[in-house]
Amino acid sequence: MQIEIIQEPIEDVLIVRPFEQGAEPANQEMFKAEKGEIWWYSSKELWLGLGKTPKLPAVTKIFRSLFFKRKDRWPAHMILDGRGRRAEWLGNAVNGIVLGGYDLQLYKTEPKAVSDFFKSGTLSILTEKGSDVEQSATTALKTAQVQIRIMDLMNAPSNYKKPATLADWARKSGAEHGYTVEILEKAALEKQGMHALLAVNKGSDEPPVMIVSEYKPAHYTQTVALVGKGVTFDTGGISIKPSANMHLMKSDMGGAAAVLGTIELAAQLKLPVRIIGVIPSTENSVDGSAMKPGDVIGSYAGKTIEVIDTDAEGRLILADGLHYAVKHYEPDVLIDLATLTGSVIQTLGYEAAGLFTPNDHLAGQLTQAADETGERLWRLPVWDEYKEEISSDIADVKNYHGKPLAGAIVAAKFLEVFTAGHPAWAHLDIAGMAFGDTEFAPGRAGTAYGVKLLIAYLSKLAG
Repeated sequence: MQIEIIQEPIEDVLIVRPFEQGAEPANQEMFKAEKGEIWWYSSKELWLGLGKTPKLPAVTKIFRSLFFKRKDRWPAHMILDGRGRRAEWLGNAVNGIVLGGYDLQLYKTEPKAVSDFFKSGTLSILTEKGSDVEQSATTALKTAQVQIRIMDLMNAPSNYKKPATLADWARKSGAEHGYTVEILEKAALEKQGMHALLAVNKGSDEPPVMIVSEYKPAHYTQTVALVGKGVTFDTGGISIKPSANMHLMKSDMGGAAAVLGTIELAAQLKLPVRIIGVIPSTENSVDGSAMKPGDVIGSYAGKTIEVIDTDAEGRLILADGLHYAVKHYEPDVLIDLATLTGSVIQTLGYEAAGLFTPNDHLAGQLTQAADETGERLWRLPVWDEYKEEISSDIADVKNYHGKPLAGAIVAAKFLEVFTAGHPAWAHLDIAGMAFGDTEFAPGRAGTAYGVKLLIAYLSKLAG
């Protein structure tokens, strides 16, 4: 899709005219309600009701939903009437329009048609403004294109998505967008002593990897390390999951996907922040060699771990990833993202991710970015009173406390052990947000959660 800025309407091109409640046009008797939206459509114009002055994230959602509903029927050239709208507002609208063309038919032999508008069409933005709108719209277009790539990755099944697949994705992205990517394969992981990652991998035929990416601009003052959980399929291991909905565990690499997308987009936008991406990746599968409950394993940090539950594997591989990031890069800020616990869904549902950090300033920055983008966070405690829950009789720590309470918090306290006391560490438990109910599928699908959130945070950090 191409974006262009225009100051005058173009004859015989469909124009989309958004309006807030109270600003309805004269021919409102021709409007009809549809899921809370009011709109009227003719061959030359579409009036889109937005309700009562929606917040910016809602603007994205409204446009995404509208354009998805008719994604096979849009003309190849359209105009968005942006007169009187701020550049940021128009950016959110553009992001929603592009996402509205998302096509989940990844493996269908006879897919339904999708309008050429989303592939090679033109979106003209009618506005009295110039460069600010163009920059905002271009950023929104690039963001949506990365989000779509990440959703494709999230929605791919495990036979199309192995640890090596994530590594190849990162390599190709780095080569195209100018950042470095190093892949630590199994022999290197054994040599380095990544014992926790290797232990989780023992039940799988697919070898593990550690993906280490570095985006380093010419000028920067801050280094941020992002660590993402990359479990490409999670059976639970010996502590096997129930069969119902296990097919959704192809999404257990949502943290890795967010990190991959963020680094690619930051490189495209040339953000003046150095970003390190560390992604430990493996399957968590079952065979005679698989890690067993009660095993005591090592870790890259040198600490021993009693494995109470093999389905609490994400925190094990993150332990190695976090310590690797701290030891090798000494980042100013350390953030990990993971589809880590069902507990955070029990607490927050599917409306927000859990935010865990002892650093009030970092919590405030991330919460602000979450509120601005609609990728919401809710802070939960990481008080030291919870440390007792990971105390082990025979090892330094245990990976699960086995109680039906504070599960997400206890997982965060486990991760904290492997941060080497980093003063600006945050853990985002995105289990309820990375893969959810969207208009893109009758069931659940990838959301690309975390990309917009992290880019907003990094952009503010860069000033």
